[in-house]
Amino acid sequence: MPTLLKSVLAAVGLDALQTATWDIHLIFLQRAVRLFAYGASTLILALMFSALGFSDTQIGIFMTLTLLGDVLISLVLTLVADKVGRRRILVAGALLMMASGVVFALSGSFVVLLIAAIVGVISPSGNEIGPFRSVEESIQAQLTPAHLRAEIFAISGLVGSLATALGQISIGWFTRHMQDTAGWSEIATYRATFWLYSVCAAVKLLLTLMMSEVCEVEAPIAEYMPVGTDDDIPLSAKDSPMIEEPPTQITPVEQPGILSKAASLFPSLSKESKNTVVKLALLLGLDSGASGLIPMSLMVYYFSQKFHLPTNTLGIIFFTTSIVASISQLLSASVAKRFGLIRTMFFTHFPSSLMLALIPVPNVYFASTVLVIRFCTGSMDVAPRTALISQLVLNDERTSVMGILNTVRTLTQAIGPWISGGLSERGNLWISFVVAAGLKSVYDFGMLAMFINVGPRDEDVTS
Repeated sequence: MPTLLKSVLAAVGLDALQTATWDIHLIFLQRAVRLFAYGASTLILALMFSALGFSDTQIGIFMTLTLLGDVLISLVLTLVADKVGRRRILVAGALLMMASGVVFALSGSFVVLLIAAIVGVISPSGNEIGPFRSVEESIQAQLTPAHLRAEIFAISGLVGSLATALGQISIGWFTRHMQDTAGWSEIATYRATFWLYSVCAAVKLLLTLMMSEVCEVEAPIAEYMPVGTDDDIPLSAKDSPMIEEPPTQITPVEQPGILSKAASLFPSLSKESKNTVVKLALLLGLDSGASGLIPMSLMVYYFSQKFHLPTNTLGIIFFTTSIVASISQLLSASVAKRFGLIRTMFFTHFPSSLMLALIPVPNVYFASTVLVIRFCTGSMDVAPRTALISQLVLNDERTSVMGILNTVRTLTQAIGPWISGGLSERGNLWISFVVAAGLKSVYDFGMLAMFINVGPRDEDVTS
């Protein structure tokens, strides 16, 4: 590879692709397919519910209960992923995603759709939901040297943002085109979107089945040691004369019960990791609670209701924000190399937090511009934050820790849509933007204060 090209790739963090394994590339493809489906469904989710006759409060309640259902599904699946098998968990998640898409394509009942969203995988925010992200990030951390993790996570974020953007603009164009030229009703175009959602889930399932065994957690050496061989005998015992010992009474070993077997599937964390998880959970809870007040589907709904914009225009606006976010995520790895993970997180995310408070200004051009500016740096903390978390815990704890933290984020995010739905029905959705800006600012200063001097802990950080 020419030296100039190498330098360019290194400057933007893409040089890590040269060392990425086949399984990491498969994860990139899965993320692209999944986030395309999320972007497509998010653009029309609230609009579909409005077309079905649901009130703004019902829309908010739906999103809240959907996120709460995801908490339970994600927590259980990610905690047992390393014992049951990471690939099996990804397969289960893809099947749930496929099933929920089919139900949304066929049903118009609020209760049926709610049950499908709670049990299945539907993203109200356009962001990651379900067990996928935690398991995939754990695999990426395991298969990537520590000094390249920020780049790999940044590339993963880039792939996701580009796919989300493509999903948003293509569905925005598709729904408008089919309504204007083919005479389809709004509901028909929205149902077609969820058929596409299920097809994406099926493609993700096939990609998951192509992953290799190296994606599974590294088993302790003791698990590979045969029992009852000479290797179990200390060298001092081999060399010493045979000493006859009185026979000992053998007591039967009590077999573990069902509850004990179930409990053994869940991992235990070291004391240091527990302290880290508590701090991160508190801070990430603030950030996600703020995000829950203004999920992307409600942002789309706000622009639609406030400025009476058609779906193709909405698709262009949010396509632009996702493209900007993808470029910024790619640059975050190179910025983190120069300034460190924590400083990069703070100086990119804090200005974006403040921008939220300006979005409700009643001018479509100003609001759209501020929205795009917010996304310029709003996602630049994602890759450094994931790299930081992966370095603060041990390898066999990563899947569980990331699952716990993603569960906390989803749980704190869940109540927001309910609140914002009620505010929207009263014409006061602007309050959600202002409160979200304040909460995110507190998160930014909290991360800076708690982790600015914390060093990496994982065993291969110098590799």
